[in-house]
Amino acid sequence: MFFSDLDQTGWRLSLQEPPKRIVSLVPSQTELLHNLGVMDYLVGRTKFCVHPNEIQTIPVVGGTKQINRERLLEVKPDLVIGNHEENTKEDIEWIRKSFPVWLSKVNSLKDAFSMIHSIGLLVNRLKEAQRITEKIKRVIPKKISSPKLSAAYLIWNKPMMVAAGNTFIDSMLQTVGIQNVFSTWERYPEVDDETIRHSNADLLLLSSEPYPFREKHRNEFQKRFPEIRVCLIDGEMCSWYGNRMLNGLIYLNQQLSEWQMMQNLPKP
Repeated sequence: MFFSDLDQTGWRLSLQEPPKRIVSLVPSQTELLHNLGVMDYLVGRTKFCVHPNEIQTIPVVGGTKQINRERLLEVKPDLVIGNHEENTKEDIEWIRKSFPVWLSKVNSLKDAFSMIHSIGLLVNRLKEAQRITEKIKRVIPKKISSPKLSAAYLIWNKPMMVAAGNTFIDSMLQTVGIQNVFSTWERYPEVDDETIRHSNADLLLLSSEPYPFREKHRNEFQKRFPEIRVCLIDGEMCSWYGNRMLNGLIYLNQQLSEWQMMQNLPKP
């Protein structure tokens, strides 16, 4: 037996030998597989798996929420790697009838490190996985005595939705010293203007994904919330777990320094 263990959702996966035909249904984990050095084994990805550029030569088997089942059958994977939240329960149950499936469940940096370790084991690249983890841990700030700024992190518009507690985004913010004003809430709740106004947030962060907030949205929100500084933020850097966490933490630290300087300036 090459591999037999529970995935992050508690489902046991057993493989007799290392996989040679892998389908990845999560963009950040597809990027991780490339960095682990197993791109030659990738036979399927979602249309949202676009990093790095070389990945785009891999056949597309649908989107994260809607798998093209015929295409998946055509590529004949011996392992499918997904996520309990990004992929639908219906798709995963259908895939499990024909192919081995490993699912991640990442709500914190600790979960992300566990995911990297497990996928490293799964694809026979444990040393590479350990090197990635070690690099990421080196850029994690030393113990932060108190948050430097507070923020509300918007992931959606109309209705407005925020990344709250028990999410990977919340964990990334807290790690660099940004207090998520909705950290005591759960997951991705809807909020209204009054809730934002009374949140005591220094910053209102508009993420580039999943909703594509742009400069026009920043201007609109700044007029609605003149007492809060509104900033755009790269969603990939905050929500893609895997090797991108390295650049994500560096990015957030740089942004935090810029935001701290901006706080000394008059509001727009």
